[in-house]
Formats: sequence, structure tokens, C-alpha cells
Amino acid sequence: MTGGIYLIQNSGELVEMVEEAYSSEDFLQDLLARYPSLLAGNQINPVLPRRWLLVTREVPVPDQQDGADRWSVDHLFLDQDGVPTIVEVKRSNDTRIRREVVGQMLDYAANGVVYWPIDRLRALYEANCQALGLDPQGAIQSLLDTEDDIEGFWQKVKTNLQAGRVRMVFVADHIPPELQRVVEFLNSQMDPAEVLAIEIKQYVGSAQRTLVPRVIGQTVEAQQKKGAGGASVKQWDEQSLLTELATNHGQRSADVARQLLRWAEQRMPAIYWGKGDQMGSFTPGLNHKGYWHQVIGVWSKGSKGNVEVQFHYMKGKILPFTDEEMRKELLQRLNTVPGISLPHDAYNRLPNFYLSALKDEDAVAQFLTVLDWFVDQVLPS
Repeated sequence: MTGGIYLIQNSGELVEMVEEAYSSEDFLQDLLARYPSLLAGNQINPVLPRRWLLVTREVPVPDQQDGADRWSVDHLFLDQDGVPTIVEVKRSNDTRIRREVVGQMLDYAANGVVYWPIDRLRALYEANCQALGLDPQGAIQSLLDTEDDIEGFWQKVKTNLQAGRVRMVFVADHIPPELQRVVEFLNSQMDPAEVLAIEIKQYVGSAQRTLVPRVIGQTVEAQQKKGAGGASVKQWDEQSLLTELATNHGQRSADVARQLLRWAEQRMPAIYWGKGDQMGSFTPGLNHKGYWHQVIGVWSKGSKGNVEVQFHYMKGKILPFTDEEMRKELLQRLNTVPGISLPHDAYNRLPNFYLSALKDEDAVAQFLTVLDWFVDQVLPS
């Protein structure tokens, strides 16, 4: 193996971390089950990072209705939109990673979308939670970070399976060029299915271990094609979103959204506009030191339109808000704004409040002051 990374200890000592192969395929599989964030959801979708719920490992796949199980999937995850994510793990020294694994994955996906009854997947998920001592409903609620209906979530999973909207992910310590080319080709051709590879390199040194994931397969052409999503997908912009808010949620909601947008143009000008038939959104962003930073998203969803505070995203990568105390301070500052009352434990989630909760210009000004504080903390870091 080649390459390395370097850590500077608090003592000032420089520690070289050297790339090292995994001891076994099962070891890498166990890491994914224990730490789903290794699937790099923030690379798959930087603006709306994917979050993961493990259904279970070794999910059986039949090849006919009510037939015997023929294969088993290494892992089956669900993201917050209920998209089934099939994960197949191989080490780079396994020759099957170059060709055979692709056929395996297509078999899993083609048969899974047809022959996986949603009741069986749900039973497998609940059995896995029981084995791990987890609350099945609580884990789903944490994934969603909202009060969304859990039955509605499983209905989304069923709908996605029926529509063939699945994600196929190859995971290895090294993705060979042959597999990369196949993944990029399949991902550019398949819709609504998605095909990706994730390379997770391991570096060790001085009794420490570092894991570095990298997503492969998202060519510009594939992103543009899937972003288009067919004629029914609407690309939102300022005019369409403000019109939607004013028409369906009241002029106050539209006015507040406009003020947040004007602020964003000055302080977080990399603005991402959402796509979707019924729900519009924009997310102010700031590119700093090679990273995308975000603090809020503005949505037309809900009975009045809302502002989502994105603590869940901050804790993974936005310095200094990876520090829990900094997120708590941000939460406290937000709750001093008239009209905002977020739960005391919301600093790890995605809480939201109505746009119209900011009832007057003083409240909006105070909210923008808090957002200014956020940007000021990020820029010096």
C-alpha cells in the first residue's frame, strides 16, 4: 500500500499514519454496520447529506415470488427518503471486485425490487434492532429528524422499491479502474436507480486508526441527467418559491424568506435551489477551505413554510460546530429570538420553525444576527 496522512498531536508531535489493508472483509463489513456514516452521505449529496438506517446484514434475496432465498446482500440500508441502499463489500485483493461483483449486485437489485415484501424487510429491521438493544421506532425518528409518520416512511420504502428507485453501492479499500469505469457507465445510464462505489482507505499509526471514504461514480453527466429527473421535476428559483409561499402560506412567510435570501446573498452566497414537483427550497452555502458549510434551509413544506436548522449536518464536518458545545451555544442563541423555541436536545438533529414565527422586523434582525455569528465562527477556523 502507498500514501499516508499526518496528524499533529496537541503536544506538537507529528504522527505519520500509513495506509494499511484491512485484516479481513468481515472486519470492513462490521465497521460499516457500526458506523454507517462511512458511506459518506455528505459526498453523495453535499447539500442534503444522506443519512442511514441499517435494516440488517446478510439480507436474503429470493429469485421468485415466495421462493427460496438464493443470495444475500452484505448490508441493506435505508436513507431518510426511504431509498433502499444495497451495499456489497469486497477487499481489493479479491479478484471478483473487477467483474463478478457487478453481476452479483445487479442480480440483488433486480430481484430485490420485485421479491422483497415490505413486511419482511420491516421484520428484519425490527429483529436486528432487538438484537442490538435498539428502539426500532426511535431509530427511524432519529433518522428522519422530524415528526414524520413512521408508517408513512415504510410506505416510501415500498414505493421506492416498486419504482426501482434503489441505490447500489460497492465498498472496498481500493476501487480498481475497471470497476470505476463500469460504475460510472451504469450510473450515467440507470434512472431512477443509482450506482456508486465508495473507497474507504485505512491509515494506522501510533496506536491510532483513521478511515477516509471517497465516493466514486458521480460523473457530471450522471448528476445532470439524474438531476433533471424527467419532465415532471420542477427547478425552483426565487420567484417560484416566494410565489408558492405567498399563495399557500401567507405574505408574511414570503417576506421573511425574501429577507433570508437577501442576507444569504451577502454572507453565504453559494445558494442551492431545490428540485421537486410540490416542495420548493433553498439552502444558503459557504465554500471555505474546500468544504461546503450550511446552517439553514428554507422550505415551502409544512402548513406555513419553515426554516430548518441543520445541526445534524454541522456535527459531521463544519468546524468549529463539530464541537457539541458550539452547537449548544448556537441553539441557545436561536432560542433568544422572539418566535423561536427549539427543543433543548435539538443540537444533533434538524429542528424547524415556521417562517411566520418571525412576526416582526426586530425578530428577523435578531435571527440574522445569530446567523452572522455562525458565519463569523466558521470563517476564522
